[in-house]
This record gives sequence, C-alpha cells and structure tokens, in this order.
Amino acid sequence: MRAKPEYRDRDETEVAVLDALADRHNEGMTVFEIRSQADVNIDQIEGALAALKEDDLIEVDDDGERTVILPDEDVVGPDATDDEPSLFEQIRRRLPF
Repeated sequence: MRAKPEYRDRDETEVAVLDALADRHNEGMTVFEIRSQADVNIDQIEGALAALKEDDLIEVDDDGERTVILPDEDVVGPDATDDEPSLFEQIRRRLPF
C-alpha cells in the first residue's frame, strides 16, 4: 500500500515513511523497521516522524515493551491493484523476449 495522493506532496523522507507505515498499517512499525523499509538515515527519519506527528498523520503506541508507530487511517490509500498495466509492462509485452 501507499499513502494517499493528497499526502504525497510532502518532503521525500516523510512520504517514504508514510509509504512504509501504510504497508503495515494494522500492526505498525518500530523506528528500526521503518529504517529498513525507507531508504533514509535515522536522522532523516527522526525529523520526518516529528513533522508527521505534529500534523497528526501518525500516532505512537508505547505498550511498555516496544514503541510502535501507526499511520492515521486517513493516510492509508487503497491496495495497489491497477487493472491497466504500466508503460514499462506494455513495452515488455510487445518486445519478443
């Protein structure tokens, strides 16, 4: 899954974090799990999480054992089930491989 289009005009790191969280929106992710999914360093993640928290796009759940970050329900877009193939896929089908 990905973040909804209306949230994709944010900073590149924030979008990467939202996309990672959207993939596991039910169970949430730790900071280290986000780090493994988003191709950004820990300092960038820290800034992105602060900005997203300030805008109420994420919530933090601390159950005493681990801290999990969850995206707001409004952020998560629909499953990526495009009926129409991408341009790359269309070209690949036409070329004799």
